[in-house]
Amino acid sequence: MTVSLKSLIEGWEGIGVVSRYDQPTGSWIFIALHDDTLGMPTGGTRMKVYPSPALALQDAMRLAAGMTAKWAAVDLDFGGGKGVIAVPHILEGEERHGLLLRYGQLIESLNGSFGTGVDMGTTPEDMRVIKQATSRVHGVDPETGQTIDPGPFTARGVFAGMRAVVRQAFGTDDLTGRVVHIQGVGDVGAPLARMLKQAGARIVLSDLDTRRAESLAEALGNTEAFEPHTALEAPCDVYAPCAVGATLNAETIPELKCRAVVGSANNQLATREDADRLHERGILYGPDYIVNAGGAIAFGLRGRGIVDEQAIAQRIDGIDTSLTEILKESSASNESPVYAATRVVERKLGKK
Repeated sequence: MTVSLKSLIEGWEGIGVVSRYDQPTGSWIFIALHDDTLGMPTGGTRMKVYPSPALALQDAMRLAAGMTAKWAAVDLDFGGGKGVIAVPHILEGEERHGLLLRYGQLIESLNGSFGTGVDMGTTPEDMRVIKQATSRVHGVDPETGQTIDPGPFTARGVFAGMRAVVRQAFGTDDLTGRVVHIQGVGDVGAPLARMLKQAGARIVLSDLDTRRAESLAEALGNTEAFEPHTALEAPCDVYAPCAVGATLNAETIPELKCRAVVGSANNQLATREDADRLHERGILYGPDYIVNAGGAIAFGLRGRGIVDEQAIAQRIDGIDTSLTEILKESSASNESPVYAATRVVERKLGKK
């Protein structure tokens, strides 16, 4: 069924949507504000070419709802929001710079109703540009102006979450010899691969950019890179989707040859029913908005004045403990961890 801007907005349970058409670049800007129960709606800004403005808004809404769950699950006082900039083509130079400045001005006009940071398609340097127009930006040091890359923080959280899932699935969190397939070796997948390699895991890589996967495989040594269209055929202990969302669906789940799924991609499940499909196959799933919360935790703490790197690292490593409790609860009730994680979020939001 074809979605429209009107039908999406009418059917959404969130606070509201801010939209603007950027005439100079032909881009659509959507800021989806989902929930402010815990604090100011905050989430990254995604820049991408979409087939239609409606699909860009749909993505913003789904990601904003995911941010509500993420902040609640990690117990930080922010609400759920997300920015999506739907560009007609990849923008560079002055064209990109001007768009980002105008986007920052739009955020500033909301008077503290939305804060943002890096997401797919945007960079720490983009945040520096946006910060010229608004203070509501994470990832730029307010005193030095230096940018902070969230990727390594997110990777650390995925690593912590993977230990929890592996412990539940195999009885030990020792990763030595475990085969981990990382799908997407960008800002999160690459540092995650290095961490896993150091922990003794065997790494399999795949990426739409096959040269990038091959280059990382060569750098790591004793690591295999697969063509993206054959990646799911690779047997592994853990599949780690670290690129786009909705890769776990009715078509792909039957093809998986793994015992667990733990990755950094947002909205990995195409539908809620896919959680049950994984559970029915005996594949243990680490809910994405908990597993990938490392970057949000780091920037959230920095936004609250906590800059000590050890304190931030310890908080990110706590994803292991939080996820372990969720996995125990879901195991006791013989259900997907998604449902136990949802109950945690609902309790934090006062909805249950």
